[in-house]
Amino acid sequence: MAQEQKQPRKSSQEETATEEVVETDVAERKEMIDEDVDAILDEIDEVLESNAEDFVKSFIQKGGQ
Repeated sequence: MAQEQKQPRKSSQEETATEEVVETDVAERKEMIDEDVDAILDEIDEVLESNAEDFVKSFIQKGGQ
C-alpha cells in the first residue's frame, strides 16, 4: 500500500507576500540594469562626440582584410 504524503499548503496571504517580494527584487534589479545601460550609452556618446571620425575609420574594411 502506497503512503500518501501531505505537503502543507501556503496560505494565499503567504503566497501574495512572496510574490510581492519577488516583484520588488525584480524591479530593483531592472532599475539597476537600466542605470548601467544608460551610463554605458552616455559613455559611448561622449566617445563619439570627441572623435567620431576616428571611431568610424577604425571599422572601415581595408583591402585584403
